[in-house]
Amino acid sequence: MSSRSRLPGVLGVIAATMGLFFSAFSTHDYALHLDRQLHATNCSFVPGIAGPEAGDNACKAAMYSSYSAIFRDKYWGGVPISLFAMGAYAFFLAMAVYLLTAGNAASKRSWQTYGLASLTPAVASAVMFTISVTKLGQFCKLCVGLYVASGILAASGVWALVAAGGKRVGAGASATDTIPDVGPPVPAGYPLHAYAMPEPARSPLGPGSVIPTGSWLVPLALFPALGAFAVAPSLVYARSMPDYRPLLLSCGKILDPNEKTGALVKLKTRSPVQPALTFEDPLCPTCRAFHKRLQTEEIFDRLDLTVAIFPLDSECNPMLDRPFHPGSCQLAKAFLCGDKAGNAREILDWSYENQEELRDAGKAGKEILRAKIRAKFPEVDACIDDKETKKRLDRVLQFAVANKVPISTPQMFLGETRLCEEDTDLGLRYVVGQLAPQVFQP
Repeated sequence: MSSRSRLPGVLGVIAATMGLFFSAFSTHDYALHLDRQLHATNCSFVPGIAGPEAGDNACKAAMYSSYSAIFRDKYWGGVPISLFAMGAYAFFLAMAVYLLTAGNAASKRSWQTYGLASLTPAVASAVMFTISVTKLGQFCKLCVGLYVASGILAASGVWALVAAGGKRVGAGASATDTIPDVGPPVPAGYPLHAYAMPEPARSPLGPGSVIPTGSWLVPLALFPALGAFAVAPSLVYARSMPDYRPLLLSCGKILDPNEKTGALVKLKTRSPVQPALTFEDPLCPTCRAFHKRLQTEEIFDRLDLTVAIFPLDSECNPMLDRPFHPGSCQLAKAFLCGDKAGNAREILDWSYENQEELRDAGKAGKEILRAKIRAKFPEVDACIDDKETKKRLDRVLQFAVANKVPISTPQMFLGETRLCEEDTDLGLRYVVGQLAPQVFQP
């Protein structure tokens, strides 16, 4: 006879439950933003117990990244990949419960199919882990929970592959063996046929002790079932999304896009096809994320881009009574000087790439930040203190006032149309595709 351990099923139930738990919270946080408002996000190993976090965190950064959803050009915000995880882990939970309860009655092919299929979430997690390391530079705790769940599921699957045929126990016994029962003694003088012999007693080994091999149709049925489970939540999600197109033009237009003194900076891009204007602050974290989204969504180099540098620092911005980003005036002037030196884009990219270090330097003192700028771009150092540079920055700020631009960054205009703030994050690719489809055309 053969027998199997039930531990692969136990591990599978644990892993699938964990996967459903973390993917459900991730999907919930994503779906909340479909109202085009800002919301707190869960970024904890115990979501539901620890409360959602307002402001920036690793999970919000992952959610806003271009890797968190697919079909962003067809749907506002796209279809979050966490939905596929939810469907897949629901399938694995059902399979694990079946293997756990069926035991030896489950066919060898069922165990093998479960074992092979359970490796797929680990492959997906490996891909997302690599993206977190190489692209995002930080780890969302909900994502880490999914990585752990996929690892446990893979372990249960490997165990199921090894134990699919069961372990031989004893020798010479089988499920059809019987133990003869001779019945009561026959009294002398009675013929043997006068006593009906009882049915042979069944073996205590039970009929489940022989593990059925099963048909090759099992994997042919279960793998499509896994695909159907994974896709079903996404189809429901996509069908239930509202139509956002009437809202795309609701945030107005720029009053006069022509700045006649040449104060704005035209950045060189590779294949510009769409005029665009942005208002950015080099030390604004949201601007940095927006700048990165434009690049990862392959939008940046398709824009004929003009930048109105807009430091939220009261040192040079009279619209403010306190500095939101101390030191950003110094970087804004360096950026304007870089326009003359031909490296304005390089200075802006450097400011975003080293933003945390530069923000700390700005808080520590103007001279500390200035020393960092001087060390990296010595050619613009003298220009920063030039009176003409200050006048040029003043003209940029006056341009913002004349167009009644809100005192916030980032802001983006495609042509004359202002993108709503909520369309500069999750909805960016969808909105650009609707308002300027040539950006995504070859």
